[in-house]
Amino acid sequence: MISSMNLTLTLKRPFIWIGRFRKRCGYGVHSPFAFDLITNVIYEKTSYYAYRQLAMQRKRMNENNQIMKRDSLEKVDRLLFRLVNRMQPTTIVEMGPDSVSSLYLKAGKITAKYLRASTPKELDGTIPPTVDFLYFNDYQNPQWLEPFFDICANHAQANSLFVVNGICYSKEMKRLWKLLQTDERVGITFDLYDVGLIFFDLTKIKQHYVVNF
Repeated sequence: MISSMNLTLTLKRPFIWIGRFRKRCGYGVHSPFAFDLITNVIYEKTSYYAYRQLAMQRKRMNENNQIMKRDSLEKVDRLLFRLVNRMQPTTIVEMGPDSVSSLYLKAGKITAKYLRASTPKELDGTIPPTVDFLYFNDYQNPQWLEPFFDICANHAQANSLFVVNGICYSKEMKRLWKLLQTDERVGITFDLYDVGLIFFDLTKIKQHYVVNF
């Protein structure tokens, strides 16, 4: 059964796409870093070797009800794979319930250490010295975002990337996303509607990009 939130998002998507049409393919972006990320990662069309196997696993897990079906869009999961593949993190932390997205995170770099937590408290004593890649995958519980971000941001480095799912899916998530953008530890950010990307390299000019994804 489709939830009311999911149905609303589905109906809104054509209008969202039209409203962001000019924010596609790096249009109007002058930063070499941002342009490269948009054109060679976000919009990359390469059919990676892992996509087919991951799609089969995705279907099998859904059929067996082994995961909670929580708006895990395949295009977002494939983006997670590409981002991990690009950033090559040593550590990956996922905040949220068990989901198919973890398959894509792990496949992006199979040698990376992966850690998942449902609440910030679960990180006590387990968080690695550096958090290279973070995925917040629980927009239905926005109360966890700020404390979870704060804990992990204290372990971020210049090459770290944090990905936040559902940044535009509710008023509270929109408010929190704007709050994270103003954090003094945060550098460049990207708003892809379904997810937000946060970089921590403060040697680059702090800027916010909206991308039609």
